Amino acid sequence: MSEAVAIAVTPAEASLRLDRLLADRLPDLSRSQVQQLIKSGAVTVNERTSKPSYRVEAGDRLVVLLPEEKEPVVEAESIPLQLIYEDGFLLAVDKPAGMVVHPAPGHSSGTLVNALLAHFPPIADVGGLERAGIVHRLDKDTSGVLLVAKEPETYAALQRQFKRRQVRKTYLALVEGSIQPREGVIEAPVGRHQRERKQMAATRTGRPATTQYRALEHFPHHTLLEVRPHTGRTHQIRVHLSWLGYPVVGDRVYGNRRQLLLPGRHFLHASELCFTHPARGEEMTLTAPLPGELAGLLDRLRKK
Repeated sequence: MSEAVAIAVTPAEASLRLDRLLADRLPDLSRSQVQQLIKSGAVTVNERTSKPSYRVEAGDRLVVLLPEEKEPVVEAESIPLQLIYEDGFLLAVDKPAGMVVHPAPGHSSGTLVNALLAHFPPIADVGGLERAGIVHRLDKDTSGVLLVAKEPETYAALQRQFKRRQVRKTYLALVEGSIQPREGVIEAPVGRHQRERKQMAATRTGRPATTQYRALEHFPHHTLLEVRPHTGRTHQIRVHLSWLGYPVVGDRVYGNRRQLLLPGRHFLHASELCFTHPARGEEMTLTAPLPGELAGLLDRLRKK
């Protein structure tokens, strides 16, 4: 069933284009999707249809009829998994760069969820079919440790640990430039980019975000960092390092779009995850070694 969303235009939003305002208010929709809704008559302004270019006024009442969401079809696929650990309660995989974690438009197959459904079919009932027990996420081009619950109680317990910031996540990142100071804490709110709705940005209106970093090795034009995010905002590490002036090597979204050093991915790897096993109560540390392409790049930089 379609959902109707009512929006009242505030004085601060007066004079914005209708499509711009709706893209800001409905971040799950792109601006082009918003424009299609307006042109199809699914958006009314004071009970009348309008145009994307209409300049809204304070007090305008907007009603958006969102399209009905189709139930996703997620199927098990026999995709090899690099298991780091597995027992009766949970498992951890070393996710390769290039693998999407959850199915989404344009990525309905080949995801980690598809692979997990084939590896352990009962996981479909843990957190819902689209989550398949996955309690956190890694970006498509980020590799490394990813934790998965195999039954509902473990899933809920691990979610609580992440929410309470009791899980210690450690990443390795190679960044552009010689970072100064050698170690520090980045505190800058992270939220949706005002213009590029699929990107995040350091912005005053974002959610609080904290990232700790330490330089491990300096090269003439790059620095290898150990990074520990204390919060879990979308793209947090990449956004924070770019905001500081040291973007992640290979990051075409928040860094240099023309990459020569590392084509095909960015240099961000989830190397270690520390948490408390929900059933046994013992602290666990799971690690994933650097993939060959990242280790090889460091070797080339060292030889130079």
